[in-house]
Amino acid sequence: MMLDLAREFSRRGHQVEFCLMQASGEFLAGAQLEFAVVDLAAARTRILAIPLARYLRRRKPDAVIANMWPLTSAAVIGRALSQHRCRLILVEHNTLSRQYASWGRRHAWSMGASMATTHRFADVVAAVSTGAAEDTARLARLPNSRVEALYNPIPQRPRPGPRAMEIADALWNCPPGDRILTVGSLKDQKNHSLLLRAFARTPGTRSRLMLLGQGENEGILRAVASDLGISDRIIFAGFHRDPSPFYATADLFVLSSDYEGFGNVIVEALACGCPVVSTDCPSGPAEILENGRFGRLVPVGDAEALAVAISEALAAEHDRELLRRRAEDFSPERAADKYLALLFPHGFSAANQR
Repeated sequence: MMLDLAREFSRRGHQVEFCLMQASGEFLAGAQLEFAVVDLAAARTRILAIPLARYLRRRKPDAVIANMWPLTSAAVIGRALSQHRCRLILVEHNTLSRQYASWGRRHAWSMGASMATTHRFADVVAAVSTGAAEDTARLARLPNSRVEALYNPIPQRPRPGPRAMEIADALWNCPPGDRILTVGSLKDQKNHSLLLRAFARTPGTRSRLMLLGQGENEGILRAVASDLGISDRIIFAGFHRDPSPFYATADLFVLSSDYEGFGNVIVEALACGCPVVSTDCPSGPAEILENGRFGRLVPVGDAEALAVAISEALAAEHDRELLRRRAEDFSPERAADKYLALLFPHGFSAANQR
């Protein structure tokens, strides 16, 4: 997401650098090809503020975008230590009270205390949806009006080439018409076991469900599929850097999450003209789908309702061009407009901004 946003900033003439707590990750090589990447080599978040302060004093950027607590809190402290006055925007990417709900009261207290102590000193506090913004405001003890909603930038990717489509078709190993796709890490938040239970309730045996992603719950999910007697209809496709061929060859995309910060995968599906069914989880899906105008929403945790919505969506006619146009509302161009207006509220000269 930040690479897509950085490309749009760069296209407009801004100089962009990535400053990482640790230089690692799936997209590092791609970032290094296009942008300067600084490795702060901080082993723990609690020591991040000092190397970040050194970076700010040395490079003197005009603006900093800090993503995801606790890095957001560390960025406020780092800027204070640096004594370099740059515009600072903090962006939270999930409903943190839900994300860390199982970590216990002590962690919840420390998270809230750190956000309440630091976030008020940022120039802008934001989150990736209205629901996530309200959650952030609650945790940071700020008025809702103080926290902006900044939707994630999701680019319109080129239509997959013939070879990519052939590979996707081979993995489906079934004719079009009943191909159901979900994309995301195989972790508790995504509640794939709910999707498996709903899929088992759909009539017929021709349909296939593909799980595109990898994660700690794969073994558990395989066991659930076996217990439900649907193993032969489930495709564990693993991680694919570009999921576009799978959206393009699917007949329906389903998100079964208990909660989301935004729901990038919904926009990615819409961009390919793929119909969507999603749980109405906090937060993101209802905002993207406009409370059901662009896709079906069902209650969180309700396998029967999800099964009915899947069956109805597969049988319905869909205006795929309308879905594609909705996805354009979340383009990097529109996201950059909002970011830049917040970063440089008094205007800017792109050639002089870093």
